[in-house]
Amino acid sequence: MRLPFCRRSTFALLLVAASALLSACTERVRLPDAGEMQPDKFLYDHGTEAVQRHHWLEAREHFRKLVDTYTQSPYRQEARLAVGDTYLGEGGYANYILAANEFREFLRFSPLNPRADYAQYRLAVSEFRQMLGPERDQTSTLTALAEIATFIKNYPTSEYMPEVLVMQRLARTRLSDSEFSVGFHYFRTRWYYGTIPRLQGILTDDPTYERRDAVYYYLGESYFLTRRPTEAAPYYDKLVGEFAVSEYLDRAKARLEEIKHLPDSAQPSAPAPGPAASTPAPPPQTPPSTSTTVTPAR
Repeated sequence: MRLPFCRRSTFALLLVAASALLSACTERVRLPDAGEMQPDKFLYDHGTEAVQRHHWLEAREHFRKLVDTYTQSPYRQEARLAVGDTYLGEGGYANYILAANEFREFLRFSPLNPRADYAQYRLAVSEFRQMLGPERDQTSTLTALAEIATFIKNYPTSEYMPEVLVMQRLARTRLSDSEFSVGFHYFRTRWYYGTIPRLQGILTDDPTYERRDAVYYYLGESYFLTRRPTEAAPYYDKLVGEFAVSEYLDRAKARLEEIKHLPDSAQPSAPAPGPAASTPAPPPQTPPSTSTTVTPAR
């Protein structure tokens, strides 16, 4: 997957810094005395021990020395994966970017390796941990979902599938929360024609979104307040039918009763009591700025 320019630039700077640091560190890695044990196994075992102690840099020094020096070692592929794991273990946004690169490079050069499913799984984890909050840019969330989709497609029987599916649900929810916050902002500013496609997109892309009750309610209100009660009614019906408990339930039922008693030529009356209640207004020519996101109280 091709990374956006800003992420590629950040990664390039991180890679240069990490390479310089590791070059200096790997010179200090001690190898066993002659006859003591195989040097590649020595490096792998000591790297593994360092991981168990959460000494991430020390572990990375040993694994990197093995990868760079012993190209025919049976431990080399595991060591390559372990380098990425040390970045994940150490944590931090910069390390998650470096971890993603390690797993991506593994898959690039060894796509048929028996451990390719693990590499793709850890790549998805690396991208998942870079996700920002719903009020922030969602590029990392989209990248994580793309890597998760690749895993599901390529490794349907992998032992890591349950964890990947959990990540997919959380990432999908993050993206839907972001879309909902923008749609709700449009609703609060009475730009209902901006609210409708945002919220409909959530139902199309994420039909199991846990906050569908709010989506149904504000979609219904957006149609109702733009004088389209017959298009609003199905969303109120969905809310009532799918949710036995919801803060929007009573208001949806009240709207349905109101719609039933509207003559065909009638205009909708004042909005039901609740957040962002307002009288209908024609949409502005351009959408309002979303630089300040308003999050509805649950």
